[in-house]
Amino acid sequence: MFDPDKYIEKKKDELREIKGRTVVAASGGVDSTVCAFLAHTVVDDLKTVFIDDGLMREGEPEQVSSLFKERGLDITVVNAQNEFFDSLKGITDPEEKRKAFRNTFYTVLGRILKDFKAKYMIQGTIAADIKETKGGIKTQHNVLEQIGIDPATYGMTIVEPLKDIYKHEVRAVGRALGLPEQLWDRIPFPGPGLACRVVGEVTPERTEVVRKATKIVEEELLELKPFQVLAVLLNDKATGMKNGNRIFGNIIAVRCVESKDALTASPTNVPWKKLEKLRDRILDEIPSVIKVVYDITPKPPSTIEYI
Repeated sequence: MFDPDKYIEKKKDELREIKGRTVVAASGGVDSTVCAFLAHTVVDDLKTVFIDDGLMREGEPEQVSSLFKERGLDITVVNAQNEFFDSLKGITDPEEKRKAFRNTFYTVLGRILKDFKAKYMIQGTIAADIKETKGGIKTQHNVLEQIGIDPATYGMTIVEPLKDIYKHEVRAVGRALGLPEQLWDRIPFPGPGLACRVVGEVTPERTEVVRKATKIVEEELLELKPFQVLAVLLNDKATGMKNGNRIFGNIIAVRCVESKDALTASPTNVPWKKLEKLRDRILDEIPSVIKVVYDITPKPPSTIEYI
């Protein structure tokens, strides 16, 4: 049986071996947050960085920065929105989008490490990330060495304290570290952010549509305590009617699933009245959306995210 306290002590011993200035890349998600607070206990010269890629949920950069500062972590928010959107411009293939995000992510991080005069970079890679990437299911942005890419290419040495455990075990570590439930029990959010939830080209305008839908979906469905809930903007337009006239509008797919380790998942049985309320809010609050659908596909054959 997994013992989070023993695991923490083991990882602390490993992290104590780091000598020199170190940067931890924190997105606000469970994995990187647990990494940041774990490292904070033993790494003397630690800088925490949040990269604002323009693909986060509404208000996330401010919320993450505030939470970390309240708990004594030195966090710097780096605005790199233009770089990420430029790198994704014109790309529609899901795998190519993930690779473009990965390259930009590490390019930006390499520059940050150079600015901070740091060599080491701690990140929240977990076992599922490595398994899915090596298995060819989908490229996780934070997997390099395991698929033959040398991190030195980006000017860094990568440290991955959580790479041998899965999401439920990471949560247990966060709880054992004394983090508040709002940090260790957050629903998963992909490294490439909302880029994983825009089918087709990722632009600031299309990202804003799915960001608004994401806010509504989380507000309505998180009370069901699912493993993950998300909104997706599909690529095609659908025919609709407003004021007696035909229009073409966006399609939002809603996904809500139950899972333990993210390797398999089943759709949540959401009450019909809840779905109706969710649908009405999306249609009312996002005028460009003309159709809302609920995804009932398990994993496998589908993945949880759309790209």
